[in-house]
Amino acid sequence: MPRHLSALALLIVLAGAAPARAEPVDLNLALAVDASGSVDQRRFELQKRGYAAAFRNPRVWRAIHSGMIGAIAVTMYQWTGPRMQAEAVGWMIVRDQDSAEAFAAAIEATPRMLFGGGTSISGAIDRGVTLMATAPNEPSRRVIDVSGDGANTSGREASDARDEAVAKGIVINGLPILSVEPFLDRHYSEEVIGGEGSFMIAVRDYDAFGDAILRKLIAEIASLP
Repeated sequence: MPRHLSALALLIVLAGAAPARAEPVDLNLALAVDASGSVDQRRFELQKRGYAAAFRNPRVWRAIHSGMIGAIAVTMYQWTGPRMQAEAVGWMIVRDQDSAEAFAAAIEATPRMLFGGGTSISGAIDRGVTLMATAPNEPSRRVIDVSGDGANTSGREASDARDEAVAKGIVINGLPILSVEPFLDRHYSEEVIGGEGSFMIAVRDYDAFGDAILRKLIAEIASLP
C-alpha cells in the first residue's frame, strides 16, 4: 500500500476511535436517597413517589428550560452504611417533558436495593463525588442532594466528606426528615450542606416529602437563592 494511503487509513482509524465530546448541560445532579434501617418500605415508597411526581411537574420542566443550555443530567442512588450505596438510576439527560417522564419512570421501576447497614451521610457524599467524576457530561454546576431521617453515625465525619466535596467545586444540599430525630435539621445545617448557594429544606415527616422535594428541585435546577 502506498505510504500516503497508509497514513490516511491510520487517521481514519484514529478519528473513529476518538471519544465523543461530552454533552454540555447546566447541571449535574446526584440524588442520594436514604435506605437505612429507620426507613421502612412505606417511607421508602413515599420518597420514590415524591421524586417521580416532581419530574412530571411542569414547574420542574420550566426550571430546566431557564438554564443557558436548557438541559440537566441526573442520577439517583440509594445509601446506608459507609460502603453501602447502590445506583438506582444511571446518568440521564433531562431536557423536556419526554425525557423527564423517562427519568420518572426509571425511578418508579427501580426496586429498593438496600435494607439497613447504618447511617453514613459521609459515605453518601463520597459516592456522589465519585459519580460526578465519572459523569459523561460537562456541567456548569454540580450538586449532590442528600435526603435522610438520621444523623451521620457511621464512617468518617460528614463534615469531612462535605469539605472535600466543596473543595472540588461540588455543592451539597440537604432534605432532612424530622420524624425520627426532631433536631436533624441542625446536624444538616452544621455538618452536611456546603458550597456556594447551598441550602436545605427540612420536613416534619415523610408525608410532606413530595411537596418539599418539588420545591427543592426547582430551586436547585434554577439555581435560586
